[in-house]
Amino acid sequence: MNNTYNILIVDDIVENIQVVMSILQEENYSFSFAKNGKTALDILQNNNFDLVLLDIMMPGLNGFEVCKIMKSDPLLQDIPVIFLTAKADIDSVSKGFEVGGVDYISKPFHSVELLSRVKTHLELYRAKQILKQNNLHLKMKLRFEENRMLSELEQTQKEMIFVLTELIESISDETGQHIRRVADYSRLLAQYHEALSDEDVTVIYHASPMHDIGKIAIPPEILHKKGKLTQEEFEIIKTHTTIPHKYFKYPERKIIYAADIIASQHHEKYDGSGYPKGLKGEDIHIYGRIVALADVFDALTHKRVYKDAWSAEEAAKYIIERSGKQFDPYLVKIFQEHLDEFIAISNL
Repeated sequence: MNNTYNILIVDDIVENIQVVMSILQEENYSFSFAKNGKTALDILQNNNFDLVLLDIMMPGLNGFEVCKIMKSDPLLQDIPVIFLTAKADIDSVSKGFEVGGVDYISKPFHSVELLSRVKTHLELYRAKQILKQNNLHLKMKLRFEENRMLSELEQTQKEMIFVLTELIESISDETGQHIRRVADYSRLLAQYHEALSDEDVTVIYHASPMHDIGKIAIPPEILHKKGKLTQEEFEIIKTHTTIPHKYFKYPERKIIYAADIIASQHHEKYDGSGYPKGLKGEDIHIYGRIVALADVFDALTHKRVYKDAWSAEEAAKYIIERSGKQFDPYLVKIFQEHLDEFIAISNL
């Protein structure tokens, strides 16, 4: 920061300006001057000052009016104003402080008093500027650290999901390929959804592979059963939507929290006939509604131990027919409009 202090002296009498400059010139100050309020404001708008020494009684704008204008301008309001005037009555002094002045020095000037008060307010103003700058630097540093920590936390969540995805894939290659395609379908639906942001697209892409994480806890003989499940076995299968909540209920961790929503709601149906809670319509989170459609389309178009693969056309017809029943109508509309892109992913 520059060690030179810049002072603007405003007085309609040139001799008064000269007296002030002669007293203060022994210090390391740089001076500018104006003989009326309008000129002073013009100079202030185009230069940087550390202090304004302002006469009150001037033609045109008086000192009080100039000070009020300064204090209403964000670029000028912090510059300290010391009134220099022959008006030393209590009303004038009070008004000077009311309009934003920091001090009041009566004419004729006493050299020691003028030097001391000017020095005090210059150093105080400079100290405030340094403090403000340091606070700004500190805020920037804290914001940078916060963003860095959030970025590292998000990366940790992604790495954890990757590890868990690998664990899911170890159950069967069929499951591993399925979760990759579901992530791609989900991202596609989110990208075309007008109400979702780029952040939503990223979050759902990274969280959707966790939709079936609860199947890790399902006994293999039930999970891979080739025949029809008994009602009891089906009830056990349904628990794969509730088990993850015990471990993923952390709303401050957006990807993990999204994974919790998706795992618990991807078997809910738009008409309320799904499980585990029988949620209906928009009570089902948009992430859950998206993955519900993506999951079914992929399950239909690929062979499972209990069924053969359907054609893409058959699977698309199934989803379209269940618009407003099993699936969100708006998502079905997106699906129809971009069916060729979904089919391309299904062939991966």
